Amino acid sequence: MHRLLLTGFEPFDNDGINPSWEVARALHGWPCEGVTVEAVQLPCVFGAALQRLDEALLKGPVPQLVVALGLAGGRAEITPERVAINIDDARIADNAGGQPVDRAVQAEGPAAYFSTLPIKAIVHALREAGLPASVSNTAGTFVCNHVFYGLMHRLATRPQLAGVRGGFVHLPALPEQAARKPGLPSMALATQIEALRVLLQTALRTQADLREQGGSLH
Repeated sequence: MHRLLLTGFEPFDNDGINPSWEVARALHGWPCEGVTVEAVQLPCVFGAALQRLDEALLKGPVPQLVVALGLAGGRAEITPERVAINIDDARIADNAGGQPVDRAVQAEGPAAYFSTLPIKAIVHALREAGLPASVSNTAGTFVCNHVFYGLMHRLATRPQLAGVRGGFVHLPALPEQAARKPGLPSMALATQIEALRVLLQTALRTQADLREQGGSLH
């Protein structure tokens, strides 16, 4: 069985819901381009999130694609991430009370890894479908970047995962979250699920990314 590993996080920061998990579990079992989506929830905890990721990577056949999802409160678009950096620097505590400062995700690891998803083709396809999207050049320094870097390090260094592509995508808040935080941008869950369908199809169909403007001034 060919599988596509799609991860999302449990709620964090005293919130009761996390769109990354709601989207992932809504797509669990979906047959996408002949590949079955397998949704896995990660704890919003430094270290433990990568342990759970390892379990998912090792359980069953080697995945054809790995896409990790996370919440970026304040963003209004679907944002595939370009780069993961080798640093944990937590502004808030994780769900286990951990708050590392200036600690490497992977000791002796490279400074950064680029996503191996076709991020610009994904943004192009989403916009063509009428779905707000843009390339992001920072995944932060919290557990999202921790997982993104850890994932890419595993794909780059483990022989059994050679050739597996992967990356990270940040999602906006849900309307029910914005209702408690006036002014917070949001996107309906159904729209986010539709966007992820387009995103995953594009990632599986596209081997060479588009070469078009996707940068930012700041």
